[in-house]
Amino acid sequence: MLRCPKFLQSSQFLHPPISPSHPPQLQNIPSLTPFPIIKQCCKFSRRELAIGSSSSLLLLLGFQNPEPFLQSRAQAEENIADTNINEGQEENSNATPNCTNKNPTRKAFLDISIDGEPVGRIIIGLYGDDAPAGAARFSKLVSGAAGISYRRKEFIKIMPNYVQHGGVRSYGVDVELAKSTGSDLAAESLIDEWQRSYEKCPGTKNLAGTVSIIVRNPLKPPPKLKVVARKGKLEIDQEEVGIDPNGTEFAITTKDSPELDASALVVGKVLGGMEVVERVGQVKTVNENTSSPYFRVAKLIGDKRAVVAERGFNRPYSKVVITNCGLIE
Repeated sequence: MLRCPKFLQSSQFLHPPISPSHPPQLQNIPSLTPFPIIKQCCKFSRRELAIGSSSSLLLLLGFQNPEPFLQSRAQAEENIADTNINEGQEENSNATPNCTNKNPTRKAFLDISIDGEPVGRIIIGLYGDDAPAGAARFSKLVSGAAGISYRRKEFIKIMPNYVQHGGVRSYGVDVELAKSTGSDLAAESLIDEWQRSYEKCPGTKNLAGTVSIIVRNPLKPPPKLKVVARKGKLEIDQEEVGIDPNGTEFAITTKDSPELDASALVVGKVLGGMEVVERVGQVKTVNENTSSPYFRVAKLIGDKRAVVAERGFNRPYSKVVITNCGLIE
């Protein structure tokens, strides 16, 4: 009678024992014992069946396609990565200051006329907390506390995206009136404030409806070096080319104007009368002629006629004036 083999030694059914004296030959390998015979002659205990079923389950899992498990793992890693990205974006959004929703602290008004005809009032909210130096300068020039004001001064440039006021002059009567009250037209403090705002707030600062003071000229060339004689000695001196803005010219944007960010400090926004600003922007102006080859040659050789012509570009044909201005308490 045959002795029933144990299930733990079931490898004998798959690989019969090979005698060391006889090398393995494929044609002499006995055929596997049919499963029904094993079922008839063999009896297994519950422990052997449990161990065998576990081994069979592991064997089947080993031959299964691992792709679903890999996909699950990849999906989990992707979810973790998305979570990290979202957290990083939230941290960046919290770190970036809010530079668009500024609260005005004071209000000013400008009454405008075109060729002597009143067209309406512009109400401006000033950012006293975000731009204290610029808002204080604008307030003094609107109220007349600086000894001079914007009253009876003209808009000198009308561009597709903004209109620019000429401010007060850096010579003559305006300067004498400013000195009589101790006011200084220098724009150093405004430039420092512009620098801080430029570094703090990314993106476009001069959005539609904002009011900004022109504090610098980014197109100004560097100073020229020249040799001068002082006290019998030759020294190298720097000659400034062009004139810096005096910090009194301002611009009101009708559309987003990123071209002003490099030269203007935002000090407020239009709270009312935007239709008046748009009407000023529709006034006809002198056509720009910088693309003309004659103008290019004249500008290249330093012809003063080109400089005079360039100053007249985009100037309004009509006289756009601030007839009255002040602060709203």
